[in-house]
Amino acid sequence: MFAALALSAGLAACATSTPYQPNIRGQATAGGFSEVRLEPDRFRVTFAGNSLTSRETVEGYLLFRAAELTVQTGYDWFDIVDRDTDKKVSTYVEPDPFYRPWYGGYGYWRPAWRYYGRGFGWRGWDPFWGDPFSADRVDVRTVEKYEATAEIQLHKGAKPQGDPRAFDARAVMDSLRPRIKYPEPRA
Repeated sequence: MFAALALSAGLAACATSTPYQPNIRGQATAGGFSEVRLEPDRFRVTFAGNSLTSRETVEGYLLFRAAELTVQTGYDWFDIVDRDTDKKVSTYVEPDPFYRPWYGGYGYWRPAWRYYGRGFGWRGWDPFWGDPFSADRVDVRTVEKYEATAEIQLHKGAKPQGDPRAFDARAVMDSLRPRIKYPEPRA
């Protein structure tokens, strides 16, 4: 019973995108935000998403964290000194789990069938010879994960007009807050 409950909780955690959370090992869902203070008014902020988190979400959560950090440290606006979004692509090649002819003590035996090809008479199908219907194939999966990083400088007072790298922290938070998804409370 406990094993089934743990398995279902693990599968549920894998089936959701990274919520807005600190990036701490051992969480139900991988990823989240982190920051490093470089100077009293300068931070490097990062948000890492899992394979179900879109690039748009990762970059939005990064911007939200930068705004939140600005307000938490007593500043009014921030500008982005440098930013980057990294796309990590992993490809997994796995044999078909439902067809393992060399296991089970059967040695070189494999099933073989015949079918009637119109105009060609009876034809044989033997997976050993790599026929087109063979189940002796592989499953190829490609997984993409995004991680956004920005170096921000914090400022007090009114944000300068016309600077595309300058953001009013409270305005950013008000704008993005409806799209922020927080982690589900643990039971």
